[in-house]
Amino acid sequence: MNPRAVAVLVVLVLALGGGALLLREQAASQRPPASGTLGQPLLKGLKAAEIAAIVIREPKATLTLERKEARWIIVERGGFPADLEKVRQFVLKAIELKIGQAEPIGEADRARLQLDDKGTGVEFRGAGGKPLARLAVGRKYFKREPDNPETARADGRFVQLPGGEQTAYVVADPLPEASAKSADWIDRRSFQAEKLRALELRYPDGERWRLERAADNADWKLEGLRPGERLDITRANSATYSLGLLELADVAPKDATPADTGLDKPILVDATTLDGLSYAIRVGRLAGENYYVSFTPGGALVKERLPEKGEKPADRESRDKEFTERIKKLEARLPLERQLSQHVLLVPRSKLEDTLKKRAGLLEKRDEKK
Repeated sequence: MNPRAVAVLVVLVLALGGGALLLREQAASQRPPASGTLGQPLLKGLKAAEIAAIVIREPKATLTLERKEARWIIVERGGFPADLEKVRQFVLKAIELKIGQAEPIGEADRARLQLDDKGTGVEFRGAGGKPLARLAVGRKYFKREPDNPETARADGRFVQLPGGEQTAYVVADPLPEASAKSADWIDRRSFQAEKLRALELRYPDGERWRLERAADNADWKLEGLRPGERLDITRANSATYSLGLLELADVAPKDATPADTGLDKPILVDATTLDGLSYAIRVGRLAGENYYVSFTPGGALVKERLPEKGEKPADRESRDKEFTERIKKLEARLPLERQLSQHVLLVPRSKLEDTLKKRAGLLEKRDEKK
């Protein structure tokens, strides 16, 4: 090849190379900022073992979850137990969050996406309050705009990191846990008044009734039954059995007063179990669909089973074993119940309506045709 041909080839190679470089630079300039972070962890370096507290701030509420040895509590509710599994899942979810989309935004966009002071802030803290990670959690992200964004399940969430006010990220999780409502975080286990021997209710207007039975398989008796009245056994069973199925909806703020909750003029419920435990329960007013409730536990567990009348020796061993297992279960539950008794609870109306019936609601209805 002659020198002139070589020179022409060199010029062509340089031209092509320069053109390719120019195209790469133009493509890079057209990529959205932070595109190199896509698929990367949102909260780099966050470790579950180092997290000692989680603070969630909304415009009108703050909720602090704090680790206490092997459990978590809600600070703003007087140390009320938090749902351990829910906290654990939220921590793992936060650590695993990946950046799915990154967009440059301005001040107006921040307000529209609720990434300003109208949004939710989440902060993870270590021992001694050391800040570990923070993020702002904004509006839900939808691939297609739903009819009702408030109730529709989102495809993700807009979030933002400190110092990155010019960039909004989208994560593929709607983060429903980013809530400062105590009802979303409490341990919903309640006290359980099971296997009742007696149940008495006293209402603020002076009316009262009392149910009692001799044994677990005995019929309920209504105190002071008048001529012509008959106890409806199904209703009596519902009234007594329901107290063993309670669950919590929420816990009242520490500064809630008896006048606020209606516990200054409560319905008084005294329940005594066949296991020897007692519960002095006070039911206040309704707040939405939940009653304010407080209680005082008492009594002492029966530690020895009395043989049933006519019990065969062959049945004794299995019944003794069943009794021992039940006592162990109750002993394990008592510390939680003592802790719950220090708070004003909110119990769903549906869980108490059978128990709170007036006396007439326990009786069989008369046939009006007779």
